[in-house]
Amino acid sequence: MLIRGYVKNRITIGDRTYRSSLIISPHRIIEDWQPQSAGDLTEADFKLMLELDPELVLLGTGERMRFPHQSITQPLMRQSVGLEVMGTAAACRTYNVLAHEGRNVVASLIVDAEPIEES
Repeated sequence: MLIRGYVKNRITIGDRTYRSSLIISPHRIIEDWQPQSAGDLTEADFKLMLELDPELVLLGTGERMRFPHQSITQPLMRQSVGLEVMGTAAACRTYNVLAHEGRNVVASLIVDAEPIEES
């Protein structure tokens, strides 16, 4: 499963377009993942990522890179699973490269509900 495109509020995987946050691995998609922003992430979200048995998790935090608090990423750290945080567009590109190489990578992709307005 590779990501064909990401444009602001949607991700295309194969022939299907998703308009909400999701988690993807080479063998599975978890649709309608709850977080709508990095601030919505909880420890339970990182436990869910572990169910896909990744060697590496890519966290796409929307249009802007936002780091989650270290306390909620503990499930990954306890299992020695790497975490890379980046904007969702970069996470989509990186996921494709690593999945194509046969790596067991999971991309947790936050799709911004609304476009970000610059102030």
